[in-house]
Amino acid sequence: MTGSAGGRPPLILASASPRRLTLLAQIGIIPDAVRPAEVDEAPRGDEPPRAYALRVARAKAAAAADPGAVVLAADTAVAVGRRILGKPADAAEAAAFLRLMSGRRHRVVTAVAVLAGGRLRSRAVDSTVRMKRLSEDDVAGYVASGEWRGKAGGYAIQGLAGAFIPWTQGSFPAIVGLPLAETLALLEAAGWRRATGPREGGA
Repeated sequence: MTGSAGGRPPLILASASPRRLTLLAQIGIIPDAVRPAEVDEAPRGDEPPRAYALRVARAKAAAAADPGAVVLAADTAVAVGRRILGKPADAAEAAAFLRLMSGRRHRVVTAVAVLAGGRLRSRAVDSTVRMKRLSEDDVAGYVASGEWRGKAGGYAIQGLAGAFIPWTQGSFPAIVGLPLAETLALLEAAGWRRATGPREGGA
């Protein structure tokens, strides 16, 4: 892959998530290419959520490897205790996940991996989310919205489910799908720089 403008190596985002593209754009990063990586996302036995998210993020980065490019990959795991709640297979599973999280706290672990020059760097960020006690009408209405499709844990905090979340602790961008400060630090450690920094001062 040829270099990007300004002599920087091209940046490949190994994710199909529109949320991650939006989050990157928020800090002025536009990938040169988007190449979703297909990897096995099934947890292994009693694999802890943090280890799971790191393994999958690293596998995605490796699957999208391209000589001369910097590859960015991420994976988000939602867990109640040690149980990892993946992307619901259907509406019934989405409803079951919501009932499980109702009225209690759960963990959201987002791992980021950056592959450049044959070196793989990665980091995982843990956050805690509390979901209010949901009524059956809450569950049915959310499932009917379809917003749960393709979402770890079966919900999107930045969407309709935000009304279910009275409290979080940790990185909000990581809960959405990408911890921004940590992602930028990994990219810079790999030698990738934004073309321009964020503007300072007021409007």
